[in-house]
Amino acid sequence: MSIFTPTNQIRLTNVAVVRMKKGGKRFEIACYKNKVMSWRSGADKDLDEVLQTHSVFMNVSKGQVAKKEDLLKAFGTEDQTEICKQILTKGEVQVSERERSTQLEQMFRDIATIVADKCVNPETKRPYTVNLIERAMKDIHYSVKPTKGTKQQALDVIKQLKETIKIERAQMRLRFILPAKDGKRLKEKLKPLIAHIESEDFQQELEIVCLIDPGCFRDIDEVIRCETKGKGTLEVLSLKEVEEGDEKLE
Repeated sequence: MSIFTPTNQIRLTNVAVVRMKKGGKRFEIACYKNKVMSWRSGADKDLDEVLQTHSVFMNVSKGQVAKKEDLLKAFGTEDQTEICKQILTKGEVQVSERERSTQLEQMFRDIATIVADKCVNPETKRPYTVNLIERAMKDIHYSVKPTKGTKQQALDVIKQLKETIKIERAQMRLRFILPAKDGKRLKEKLKPLIAHIESEDFQQELEIVCLIDPGCFRDIDEVIRCETKGKGTLEVLSLKEVEEGDEKLE
């Protein structure tokens, strides 16, 4: 006996659904899990790697395909691939509560890892462990924002943690060499961007080894390049100036 399957139904498994409401109706597309964000970030450019099918649905879980007249009315076209791109770019990704919880936990951990990697206790120059940063984030009741990047959130976390623990961005160690005729003038211009000068040698050229906050690197690089017309040099000696060992957070 043959089993009748309605022609407007497609069954899919292991699917990520992206949904968009338009023209008073709900439209959905079926994507491969973990591919939607890589498409949106530009990491994945092949639509076939992202979409399970180039069909637009009214309801993916029930396999109900959208009618052509509804697509034309809502999107002004029947081209399902183009409509899929619109929904993929602007639609809302549907995830289960369990998946959402797992994603948020992973993001929380990723943010704490970035903070631990970039920061130290300014008094001891020792780094904090990821676990201790996580605990401090929980103490300030930090809430992960799923639509915001982890790096940006890590910068927000650092600002908020400064109110409860001693924490600063780890400093970079630089060496720059300036032509003698520009040395004194440029040193004065660079001073506000330097946290601490470790050594200074002025013979035929001015050579300075110093510590800076990472956020000042671009400005220092631009001053040296522009003001010396490429004759000055800038070298990163170390990305993080930290003492060995982990900091204990009581």
